[in-house]
Amino acid sequence: MNWKLAFSIASTHLLTKKRQSIIAMLGVTFGISMFIIMISFMTGVNDFLEDMAMDNTPHIRIYKPIELKDKKIIADGKVQDDKNWYVLEHQRPKRELTKIKNGLIVAQQIADMPEVTGVAPQVGTQVFFNNGPTQIPGTLSGIDIDMQKKLFQLDEKMDEGALEDLLKGSDVIVVGKGLAKKMNVKVGDRVSVTTPEGNNVNVRIAGIFSFGIAAWDESKSYATLATVQKIMGVDPSYVTELHLKIKDKTQAKAFKDKLQQRYPDIYMEDWEAANASILAGTVIRNVMTIVVCVTLLIVAGFGIYNIMNMNIINKMKDIAILKATGFQGNDITGIFLLQSLMIGIGGGVIGLLIGWVVSYLLSRTPFPAGEVVRMSTFPVNFKLFHYMAGLFFGFLTTLFAGYFPSKRAAKVDPVQIIRG
Repeated sequence: MNWKLAFSIASTHLLTKKRQSIIAMLGVTFGISMFIIMISFMTGVNDFLEDMAMDNTPHIRIYKPIELKDKKIIADGKVQDDKNWYVLEHQRPKRELTKIKNGLIVAQQIADMPEVTGVAPQVGTQVFFNNGPTQIPGTLSGIDIDMQKKLFQLDEKMDEGALEDLLKGSDVIVVGKGLAKKMNVKVGDRVSVTTPEGNNVNVRIAGIFSFGIAAWDESKSYATLATVQKIMGVDPSYVTELHLKIKDKTQAKAFKDKLQQRYPDIYMEDWEAANASILAGTVIRNVMTIVVCVTLLIVAGFGIYNIMNMNIINKMKDIAILKATGFQGNDITGIFLLQSLMIGIGGGVIGLLIGWVVSYLLSRTPFPAGEVVRMSTFPVNFKLFHYMAGLFFGFLTTLFAGYFPSKRAAKVDPVQIIRG
């Protein structure tokens, strides 16, 4: 087959029916552009939600949970069987310290492992913030300032003051924006903090931060390890949590299992287990995105299919003349397939361009998040894979949309058409 001649004939057919050709191309353009806009925005939202959670979530969290052990003094050394039953009603949990045994030593051992980016020890407690007669519940966490900056970029989330201001005294804390609003305080004000054990200390607000997650901003506060240990009345080795960041977060579960074998008496939780609901939401949004985007491409393909059918009906005499002058069925198929591909590629390229422009404008559009979310514009992804996939699916859709009408054209009997 002479492809140069076939291309010339296909171009002529398209140019003689400009309106039909433009409508077919617009169908592809609309499908591809909407595909790019939808997948760029939806994956951008997913990445934003995951990043927002992971910025403040350790890949692996080590802590000591409060457990209720079913242990009965009366049953010590005796077997509970069908003859001997020992029942204890309304058993209450034993008061246990939430301290991780040898926590700082364990932190140093884990930090020396090649898979680990860093380990941030914390000591945390529930507290009541007293500003006037009202008691506001919250949490107070003692942190290692340098590790918190390195692993969780807490310094970048400061709206007022600086994280380093915690090092300027033993009675200073930083609080979430929502918590500061609840207490009606600003930087420099002093509030009273009371622990569940009854320890009370007067502290100064050194800064206000915002994670963009209301539940955290309305309850969390931070101070140095030494400050919180002093407030709780515990020794300097007392830590309640170890927050780990590893180099490859996808290996968090496997690394947690490895650590669990080394430290069987310590409870550990990986980020996938801690954020199961967020991950489930991400999967659902990804499925919805794929379904909508594929539907758009298929609808565009059916549009091309209908237009190619109409084109073949209008070109019956031309097809008959081509076959009468020696063109074979495969030649006719090739000509109409070329028309379909020219429509698909032309519409696809224009669709990619329009999709990129709209996505770019969307990424620069201010997002009215208020004080709830730390986001100034709409989250949009610009991944080359999405554009390549859009062009490929546009090509594939138009190829199938043009194949079946072109096979029909190849079966046209020129004698019947010329006689008719």
